[in-house]
Amino acid sequence: MYKLLAKLNKLLLPSYTKQQLDLAKATKLQKAIIAWKYFVTTRAVN
Repeated sequence: MYKLLAKLNKLLLPSYTKQQLDLAKATKLQKAIIAWKYFVTTRAVN
């Protein structure tokens, strides 16, 4: 299930790494998206 969510995240959610987003300047929404992607990715790898 997490592998499917990881693929959907990659397709639908923005990549802040490519945009070189500074975490100190990120909004709460951007931080929430980063946390969600991290959560799903770590579960998909295990």
